[in-house]
Amino acid sequence: MIEVFKTNVQEVEQSIMIVGKLLEHFPNSAINFDLEDCDKILRVHGSAISNHKIIEVLNSHGFHCEVLP
Repeated sequence: MIEVFKTNVQEVEQSIMIVGKLLEHFPNSAINFDLEDCDKILRVHGSAISNHKIIEVLNSHGFHCEVLP
């Protein structure tokens, strides 16, 4: 399963920190950002993904995150 999210993460350092935090919750997932995209895309590829938890993790670090349809 692959989920794609729109975020407001701007910096590479921020994306690295967020990926680390998400991997704590989803250790067997592939997680990456596309900061070149205007929507600052976050992609999460894994077998057991919780959109709610991903959004919660980003929100808890002060970032906006929403599922892209």
